[in-house]
Amino acid sequence: MNLMRDLQRIKQRFGIIGNYEGLNRALDIAVQVAPTDLSVLISGESGTGKEVFPQAIHSYSTRKHGPYIAVNCGAIPEGTIDSELFGHEKGAFTGATDSRKGYFEFADGGTIFLDEVAELPLSTQVRLLRVLETGEFIRVGSSKVQKTNVRVIAASNVDVTREIDHGRFREDLFYRLNTVPIRVPALRERGDDIILLFRKFAVDFAEKYRMPAIKADAEARIVLLNYSWPGNVRQLKNITEQISIIEKGRDISASILKAYLPDYDGVKLPAIIKREEEDKTFASEREILYKILFDMKSDMNDLKKLVYDLIQHGDTSITLGQPHTAVIEDLFRDEIQDRTGSAGPEGSRVEFPPHQLRDDIQDTEEIVEESLSLADKEVEMIRKALEKYSGKRKLAALELGISERTLYRKIKEHGIEL
Repeated sequence: MNLMRDLQRIKQRFGIIGNYEGLNRALDIAVQVAPTDLSVLISGESGTGKEVFPQAIHSYSTRKHGPYIAVNCGAIPEGTIDSELFGHEKGAFTGATDSRKGYFEFADGGTIFLDEVAELPLSTQVRLLRVLETGEFIRVGSSKVQKTNVRVIAASNVDVTREIDHGRFREDLFYRLNTVPIRVPALRERGDDIILLFRKFAVDFAEKYRMPAIKADAEARIVLLNYSWPGNVRQLKNITEQISIIEKGRDISASILKAYLPDYDGVKLPAIIKREEEDKTFASEREILYKILFDMKSDMNDLKKLVYDLIQHGDTSITLGQPHTAVIEDLFRDEIQDRTGSAGPEGSRVEFPPHQLRDDIQDTEEIVEESLSLADKEVEMIRKALEKYSGKRKLAALELGISERTLYRKIKEHGIEL
């Protein structure tokens, strides 16, 4: 009961609405870690209200009388982020007309909240890691080491471990920041908290604009619960404000609400998560493997056909040694059955002509020197195209990628007989 009373007091103080178990767990962790100086990494989607948690941690910590500075790392240009965080000396860069303190100097003895910490450049991450490990930093353009006593709380709306895999975030910095992780649940996970938040926002805007508060009927409440809320609490607040101002009636039906949710699909379905970069290397290797297997199958079929034709026509140009006979019988039995309709009595062997079974294997490989003449190759390709389309020049020309007129000229030029 004491825990619930403490959580309720925190919610009232910081304007947190809802009773979802995941939300209560996140607040409980924040209160427990507040008296320590441990670094905290808050994760959650954009618009979930992550910025409330570092305020609560600071307020319940021993640093509550010290400064609290919130920095949006994603809003500061890469070229000036080091100067903003750690300060700079006069003349350190163009436009640096005076020395300037950075946020880590201003926050000495207090807390600094680094929102969207995954947006920090790698060079700045190295500086931040040094501050976390030793409390030391150097201004831009200076060689003097300075000390600061700051507690760092960071937040990110992206998967930092994935950023590490892609080389965009330092693993050692992640473990230094992630001493205590806090996950803020997405709005779509919070169930009835959505209705409570809608009512709270409706009352707030009614007071702000001096008008009666809007109310959602039963069907509209179902729509609120079923919507995925990609913008989370921020989106719900904006939509509630829009409806409060635009709609003349104060009773909001499902049809009215859906008009403000153009991507509403009616049902919460599992989201299809697309990886930023699907494993292209694996896909490429898989395609190569499939091609190799396909080529091997084609070669095997060609080999079957060749050996079967040799057996049928009694061709002695290729001879087989006795040890290879049984292997060929097993390998080509299905092929022979397909072509002859019978595999012979069960247990019988396929008989090969005696002149094809020898004890020695003769090397009958014949080396034929290939012509490298472009004219010969051109004639060969034209003949193949004409044979493929039974002498139809129009189709053959399309296959070769030339005009029918050019094909006719080349046929005459090379004396190709149709």
